[in-house]
Amino acid sequence: MSLTATSLKLPKVLKTRITRLAKRAGESPHAFMLRLLEEQVQAAERFEQFLAAARQADQRMQKSGMGYAAQDVHGYLEAKVAGRQAARPKPVQWRR
Repeated sequence: MSLTATSLKLPKVLKTRITRLAKRAGESPHAFMLRLLEEQVQAAERFEQFLAAARQADQRMQKSGMGYAAQDVHGYLEAKVAGRQAARPKPVQWRR
């Protein structure tokens, strides 16, 4: 992995907080910031993928006219969260 130098100007209070947390984590402030930046970049990339998948699903739903009734989905999710078995909701025609 090639490295590129960059410079960040941090408010003193933030730098102090980072230093304190890095020490608790047994890391240097530099390593701590790199780890957190990497985690946040990965989270942002996952969110972009989630949005792309949602847009594709919406396009398929708009084209097919098929979807799921909100009450069926909510009931299914509530049962799953409660640890109960539940049948997956069935798609329904929402547009003719």
